[in-house]
Amino acid sequence: MDTKYQEIMNEIHAQIADGRLQPGGKLPSIRALSEAFKCSKNTIIKAYNELEKQHKIYAVPKSGYYLVGSRHLDSETEEMIDFVSAGPDKWHMPYRDYQHCMNQAIELYKEDMFQYAEPLGLPILRSQLSKQLQALQVFAPAQRICVVSGSQQALDILVALPFPNGKTEICIEQPTHFSMIESISSRGLNAVGIEITKEGIDLKQLEKIFKERPIKFFYTVSRFQNPTGYSYTNKEKKKIVELAQKYDVFIIEDDYMGDLDTRKKADPMFAYDPSGRVIYTKSFSKVLLPGLRLGAAVLPESLIELFSKAKFAADVHSPVLTQGALEIYLQSGMYNAHIQNLRTIYKKKGEMLKRAFLTYLSEGVTFTGAESGFYSSIQLPYPLKASHLVNSLKKKNVLVQDATGMYLPPYKKDNVIRLSVSQVEKRKIEEGIRIIGEEVIKLLRKN
Repeated sequence: MDTKYQEIMNEIHAQIADGRLQPGGKLPSIRALSEAFKCSKNTIIKAYNELEKQHKIYAVPKSGYYLVGSRHLDSETEEMIDFVSAGPDKWHMPYRDYQHCMNQAIELYKEDMFQYAEPLGLPILRSQLSKQLQALQVFAPAQRICVVSGSQQALDILVALPFPNGKTEICIEQPTHFSMIESISSRGLNAVGIEITKEGIDLKQLEKIFKERPIKFFYTVSRFQNPTGYSYTNKEKKKIVELAQKYDVFIIEDDYMGDLDTRKKADPMFAYDPSGRVIYTKSFSKVLLPGLRLGAAVLPESLIELFSKAKFAADVHSPVLTQGALEIYLQSGMYNAHIQNLRTIYKKKGEMLKRAFLTYLSEGVTFTGAESGFYSSIQLPYPLKASHLVNSLKKKNVLVQDATGMYLPPYKKDNVIRLSVSQVEKRKIEEGIRIIGEEVIKLLRKN
C-alpha cells in the first residue's frame, strides 16, 4: 500500500515537472486515479492528503483537487536571476485557501459592503488580531489595534502626527526602506540617521542622539531589517527600550516579518514596554498576499483619536471584504500552517545564501543579513559604485538593487547593493552569488 501511494505522488510530481499540470489546474478525480492505478480510493486519498501537507495541491469541497505552486516560466524569465523582487515567494502563496476565505467573506459581509465601516477596522478582525499577535509576544486589547492598508500607511500617518512628547525630529536606521525615506523627505521633516551594520547599531551613539536631539520617535525594523537583513538580539531590544523610556522617545517597531523568526525566545521591543512607548506595526504583504494591502498597528491610547481621524482622511477605512477574508483565514488556523511552511523555506534559502557569500565573495567585500532568508546587503570596496555593478550584472542576467536611495542625503552611500532571495529558486542562489563575486573582481581590476 505504501509503495502504491508513493507511486501516485511521484506521478503527480512528474506531471508538475513536465508541465502537464499547470498552476490552478484540476487534478484527476479520486475515482479516475483509482481505476488508472488499480488501487483503492483510500490509497488515492492518502496520496492527495500528503500532497496537501506539502502545499502542492488544495482541495475544493464538491469540486476536487487543484494544483498550486508549479513553476513554469517563459525562457527569458527563466534565464534571469532576480535578487531585486522582494515580494513573497509567489509559488508558495495560499491562493486557493484564501479564495475560500474571500468567498466566505462575501457571504458573511455582503451587507457591510454597502456601507462605510469603522476607520480603525472591523471589530471582529481587530479582536482576532489581538489573539493572533499574542504568539509574537504582543499583548494588546483590540481597542488599541488599528487595521491599515498595508503597514506603510500606518508609518506614513505616524510620521505626520504630533506625538505626546511634543518633539519634532525622527531617528531612523541607515539604510532603511525606500518608502520610509520618501515619507520623511516628502514632508521636509528633520531626520537623524544611525548606521546599522552586520553588528547592529552603536547604542552609545543612539543614546547621544536621544539625549541631544528632540527625537519624536525612533523608527526601527527589529527583525529582518530592510535592506541589511539584521535582527536585534533581545538584549539589544531591551536596551533600546530603556533608552527610549529614559529620554522620552517613542519607538515605532516595524515587525513586518516577525512571523518568520525561527528563534523561539526572540521577543519584539513591544514586549519590554507594552504601555504605549513602543508602537508596534506589522504587515501581511511579505508573508501572505501583497495585493491584500493589509497591516496592523498597535497604538498608545494617547494617539488613537488622532490616528483614527488621519486614517479616515486617507481612505475612510480599509476594504471590508479583504478584512473579512483575513479574519476568516486567521481564525481557521490556515495562517499558522502557512507560516510554518514559509519559515522552513526562508531558513533554507538563508543558509544557502550565507554559504554562497562565504564561498564566492572576495576579501574586502562585506555582507549582512544572509541568515534572514529574505533581505541582505553587500558593501563594495572602494572605489566600486553600486550603480556600476548593477549595470554590469544586468548584462549577465543577474538583477540586484542599488541601495543608494535607501539613505537620507547626509548619510548616503553609493557602494551598497540589496539582495532578496525571496523569489529566487534555491538552485539559482549559488550561481547568482558566484556571478556577483566574479563581476566584483573584474570591476576592481579595471579600477
